Amino acid sequence: MFYRINMNDLSVKEEAGEQYAGLGGRALSSRITEVEVEPTAHPLGEKNKLVFVTSLLSGTGAPNGGRMSLGGKSPLTGGIKESNVGGAMGTRLGRLGVRGIIVEGLPSQGGTYVIQASVAGVSLVEMPELKGLNIYDTVAKLQSKYGAKAAIGCIGTAGENRMAAACVGFTDMEGAPTRQAGRGGLGAVMGSKGIKAIVADDSGASKIAYADETAYRAGAKKLANALLTHPVTSQALPAYGTDVLVNILSEAGGLPTRNFSEGRFEGANDLGGESMAETIKARGGKVGHGCSPGCVIRCSQIYHDKEGKVLTGGFEYESVWSMGANLGINNLDDVALMNRLCDDYGLDTIDTGVALGVLMEAGLFAAGDSKAAISLIHEVGQATPLGRIIGAGAAVTGKVFGMRRVPVVKGQAIPAYDPRAVKGQGVTYATTPMGADHTAGYAVATNILNVGGKLDPLVAEGQVDLSRNLQIATAFVDSTGLCLFVAFAILDIPAGLEGIVEMCNARYGWNKSVDDYLEMGKQVLRDERRFNKQAGIAEGSDDLPDFFRTEKLPPHEVVFDVPKEELNKVFDF
Repeated sequence: MFYRINMNDLSVKEEAGEQYAGLGGRALSSRITEVEVEPTAHPLGEKNKLVFVTSLLSGTGAPNGGRMSLGGKSPLTGGIKESNVGGAMGTRLGRLGVRGIIVEGLPSQGGTYVIQASVAGVSLVEMPELKGLNIYDTVAKLQSKYGAKAAIGCIGTAGENRMAAACVGFTDMEGAPTRQAGRGGLGAVMGSKGIKAIVADDSGASKIAYADETAYRAGAKKLANALLTHPVTSQALPAYGTDVLVNILSEAGGLPTRNFSEGRFEGANDLGGESMAETIKARGGKVGHGCSPGCVIRCSQIYHDKEGKVLTGGFEYESVWSMGANLGINNLDDVALMNRLCDDYGLDTIDTGVALGVLMEAGLFAAGDSKAAISLIHEVGQATPLGRIIGAGAAVTGKVFGMRRVPVVKGQAIPAYDPRAVKGQGVTYATTPMGADHTAGYAVATNILNVGGKLDPLVAEGQVDLSRNLQIATAFVDSTGLCLFVAFAILDIPAGLEGIVEMCNARYGWNKSVDDYLEMGKQVLRDERRFNKQAGIAEGSDDLPDFFRTEKLPPHEVVFDVPKEELNKVFDF
């Protein structure tokens, strides 16, 4: 069932959504955006829409299948945006039979509203008492009203102030808002529509219906076995989280350090997953934490401060890098505090950290000065003039301060892998319709971790084909509700991919092949590129900033040298 919420008159209507049959997750959010949003619409205006959608496997308890998608036109890139998130919300909405919630229009009288989802359906309620609260306080108030079981997604002051780097924070299985629909500024879109939060309680929900439950269970077992036997998903990630990548990338010379000026960080070991795990265990925190129902990888964690109190969770590699090596900071506690502040104010840690890196190079503070960095994040949360500039993202920050070395693509900050030393990832950054996005085609798997084969990260040859294949496969995976990290297993263990196909087919009574599902991935990319073209994003924008092609990156002294004409062939399918 789909629910259409019109903020102009505060109405909520149910509809079957036949035109979107067979779609879920990213395939669904991008299709709704491509069909229903005028590409030239202002991202914060009446004609943009904010879409919450469940995925093909939502509510089933599939191994690592608890994710959902948010969609709309991005205020950060000016193009289409799908933001993928874990936590409990996708499962709760899936069990309630909610395939999509489409929010359109703008409230004529302002106001602060909450979307409620339960067995009674979806409704809209005004809650002015939430206005001006940050995410942790918002969640606490909503839990006191709806109970600890309810899944919550909400914005903080960054979203209310319509900052282009604002995210939407979602609760994990413990009810802490540690899961973020982080990229693209959809928190600002949510704020523009007067929506403070979405709450879902699946109490009393009916059992998920399967076309063939036995076949579904058999497919789920295949995928679970692959995840529980592959060394990355069964050993490295549960033990050290995604932060295990800090030392790996530094050793490979691909850890962007001090605003992408070096590829190795002398303080990497202080920040890496091994040190993080030791610190967490010593303080009574938790490693091997699952972020959503059905998770068997358990790469998340709960991080305590020196007094043994919970400081943050979902403390990911990207955040450790953006607030750590990127700023020349090696104090893990300071980085954890910055992660907590971004989660609380409702900010994308990547764009915020990269914006701070640009300010560091502009001379506003020195590399390694964590107190200054923390103070600047507070300015964003308080919406000071400088804070608003940072909250608008790295691209705007670079323009305001007249900086040349601004690591962004299509207005979105480049994440934690230097494209000169991990060239397959560079191709993905340059070409994905989402703006620079590591998850859109995670070439690190093959370039660095030797998963799905091995391709030298320092050579240009073969990187376009690698990125193309990964972008297609990822668009499909993002539509299923499965975590991106299942890719590690299915790239090396064919039975894992067979299991995914069998689960999807058995859930709906389909008879689709692997090729059919990959065609779904291709169609997602076609939809997204068509929207971007009509929005005015030229195909010539599929490239990296010039300095990546001209400045050699130590220690390997390499540049990004994948020819532009080759980048133009990524979507030849």
